[in-house]
Amino acid sequence: MTVSLMAQDGAQDGARNVTQGTKGLRDSLGQNSRGWDLHCHTVFSDGTFSPTDLIRMASEQGLAGVAISDHDTIAGWSEAKEASTRYGVPLIRGTEITAQHDHGRVSVHVLAYLYDCEDAHVLGLYEEMRQRRLERARAMVEKLSADYPISWASVMEQVHEGDATTVGRPHIADALVAAGVYETRSDAFAGIISAKSPYYIPVFSPRVATVVRALKDAGGVVVLAHSGAPSRNRSLLTDEDIEFFACQCGLDGLEVWHRDNPPEQRERLLGLAERYDLLVTGGSDWHGAGKPNVLGENTTDEQTVQEIIRRGRIRVLP
Repeated sequence: MTVSLMAQDGAQDGARNVTQGTKGLRDSLGQNSRGWDLHCHTVFSDGTFSPTDLIRMASEQGLAGVAISDHDTIAGWSEAKEASTRYGVPLIRGTEITAQHDHGRVSVHVLAYLYDCEDAHVLGLYEEMRQRRLERARAMVEKLSADYPISWASVMEQVHEGDATTVGRPHIADALVAAGVYETRSDAFAGIISAKSPYYIPVFSPRVATVVRALKDAGGVVVLAHSGAPSRNRSLLTDEDIEFFACQCGLDGLEVWHRDNPPEQRERLLGLAERYDLLVTGGSDWHGAGKPNVLGENTTDEQTVQEIIRRGRIRVLP
């Protein structure tokens, strides 16, 4: 299948128009209309704004639509649905799932869109992952509290939706910011809660193949997020890894247009998308005040979104 793909990248002052199946076509000049931001987080995971705020801001910015993609949960879907109807902003319901590959050598984030939210296998997977995240966060806070002004109570003050929130390192980071240890969440992630820190504790993550197959079985459209980002992993997924996920597990696409994918990795991912007939998507990875990422800074074109909608089990809203 040949699909025309367009993504707007604010960091590059323009838009890229990429057509799968056409070798060498990478960049084009000119202005494009605002597309869909398919990678957004809310207070139901590690974002700082509600789903209603997300939809309202998307409306104010004139985005064609957005996807809610909180970590390992569907808890924000209901509010996002109501806001989509209220503001008339098209919404794709999704989730970002943390997985691992090659015995933990590579941490991989998987974006899944428009899947059956009542699928027992998927919901059970989320429940286990969220519980493991919570236990890991408690253990890290216990270690940190011996040397820094942080407690579990101060971390929970950063959690805005109670038990419905996927609690993790971002909330620890926010507690450290509130205590004056760091100025920003990003500083904390670069410091004592980084994977290189003595306070860091690994967390359970299922294998990528397990996640992709589970979400495909639930009728989802599955995309690997920011898989060319060296700032996130010392080792990246290889071409052979992506071939396996595409050809053996049913992977649908690659998130190419993301601020953490440098130009050479974007080129590589575009080539792999062409080779294995994968969709190319873009998203901001917006977290509100939690990260510098700007809503709509990277987007996905309408034709690609329509293909995602065609493949998904549940409908786009409103």
